[in-house]
Amino acid sequence: MTDYVARALASYDRSRLTLASIGSHSALDVAYGARAQGLRNLVITAKGRERTYAEHFMRRESPGPARGCVDQVLELDEFPDILQDSVQRRLLAENVVFVPNRSFEVYLHQRFGYDEIERGMLVPFFGNRSLLRAEERDEACNQYALMERAGIRYPRRFASPRDIDRLAMVKAPHAQVSFERAFFLASSPAEFERTATRLLNNGMLTEDGLAGAVIEEYALGPSVNLNFFYSPVLGELELSGTDTRRQTNLEGFRSVPPSAFDALREVPMRLEEAGHIATTLTESMLEKAFDMGERFLAAASAENPPGVIGPFALQCIVVAGPPKEFVCYDVSLRIPGSPGTRYTPYSAYRWGRDVSVGERIAMEISMARDTNRLESVLT
Repeated sequence: MTDYVARALASYDRSRLTLASIGSHSALDVAYGARAQGLRNLVITAKGRERTYAEHFMRRESPGPARGCVDQVLELDEFPDILQDSVQRRLLAENVVFVPNRSFEVYLHQRFGYDEIERGMLVPFFGNRSLLRAEERDEACNQYALMERAGIRYPRRFASPRDIDRLAMVKAPHAQVSFERAFFLASSPAEFERTATRLLNNGMLTEDGLAGAVIEEYALGPSVNLNFFYSPVLGELELSGTDTRRQTNLEGFRSVPPSAFDALREVPMRLEEAGHIATTLTESMLEKAFDMGERFLAAASAENPPGVIGPFALQCIVVAGPPKEFVCYDVSLRIPGSPGTRYTPYSAYRWGRDVSVGERIAMEISMARDTNRLESVLT
């Protein structure tokens, strides 16, 4: 048990645990899931972003029927203010179990390093707080190291633009939106130089960002996010659901008729998240998916004990065979951004009804509390 968990639980009223998350990404799913399991919830917002939680989905008992899922809102000037001592004391007083999402990492990492984030958050995390940094490609024990250890296939990486000999995806930091990446395709060194020069000139890329860009073979096939959940209480791996992404302006390119391609030749591709769509797998792929998830669990446990706790996702392309195969192009080590995974059949096959990831987190915390095992799911 970590010092954070021991100190907090020593003072917590375990009958009044509160699930809290940053007001973005998947906060509503966490709030809904907490209420569904009889737990309290709190959403931490920033000025200008509070109305979704403080008005539109705030819990109201009257007049009329009860509605809404958000119990409390804590408004900060900016998300990184969560590390202030006064905020941490407030969260501890509320018996908070913090559920990190991607927005938490992104907004705090703009101001703080991961060491500062891990040390500054005094409230217990649901999940392994020290695994969050593995999503960053410049960390030592990152997702590529974990996939390598797990024997999971991921796109071939090119060390230099000079090595490009097939269609490749180039991923570099966006010059104007620090938490986004700028993507472009190139099938040769010459095409890389032409496209990179154009994006540098229009301000989407910087020289430093381009120098550190990841260049990967472009995997051809449909994308599917395998959203898993590992339960330390049950000792079992679950498939919570599967989804695919809607991204700007990629979706627009896909609907353009071939006759208009020339008009868009100079328009840079954007893969900014716009939403998600529930999707399903053929049952013949399920065993491969679980095998990959189990190998990833073992690798994460060996590299960063106690390994994965709760939700994680392997974001894959299904490439043509024979046989068909998963190629994992990204890993998420926290709650996924798609609440729509509950509308795929996999959680109902397991639990007899649709269970969102937010509710599954609340279920795990409730089971751990009721069996005196909270220390096994918190860090």
